[in-house]
Amino acid sequence: MTVILAKERLAVCEFARRMTADGLVVGTSGNVSARQGELVAVTPTGVDYAGLRPEDIPVVGLDGEIVDGALKPTSELPMHLTVYREAADPDGKPVSAVVHTHSVHATAVSTLVTEVPPIHYMLAAIGPTARVASYATYGTEELAKAMLEALDGRRGCLLANHGTTTFGDSLGSAYSRAQQLEWVCQVWLTARAAGTPNLLPSDEIEHVVEKLRGYGQR
Repeated sequence: MTVILAKERLAVCEFARRMTADGLVVGTSGNVSARQGELVAVTPTGVDYAGLRPEDIPVVGLDGEIVDGALKPTSELPMHLTVYREAADPDGKPVSAVVHTHSVHATAVSTLVTEVPPIHYMLAAIGPTARVASYATYGTEELAKAMLEALDGRRGCLLANHGTTTFGDSLGSAYSRAQQLEWVCQVWLTARAAGTPNLLPSDEIEHVVEKLRGYGQR
């Protein structure tokens, strides 16, 4: 018997548990998904990630209809599907995974500014800047629309008074961006608490964006 999106369902379980272990979420908050073709494997709503199994992961179409699985998908499904249907990677890479966190420092920063200040060059992992999407109630099309506007030309954003959303061509890349965004926000909050931090000029961040295109092993 062929299991639909077996590899993606397993990866969703692994990264959901990793979010909890790394402190990017508390309880059943936050969610992750992985896409293959026209189908998406996504975390279920209200289920403890510690005991999550691949068969617990719902599979939905890009229209939101459940294709396989007995559990309801996350309440933030509109956010995930909006990324897959409408967001674009600045380098033209496929959008194959989405990570949504409630990480502490990024959420705190989302209540203070409309854009993450350029405190460190690793902000370039997201893009020239990381915007803060305007607030809307969780799980709504309004939130998904605000997020999409903030993602224009970026690979992630903050959600005002809520958390973060990042995407990538794999769950590994999307998750790494969520970690980097949280770390940059922590650095800025720490520096701001001690004084007035020096910020990098915008052209330096854009320069690093270009350098990161050739980063790592080929």
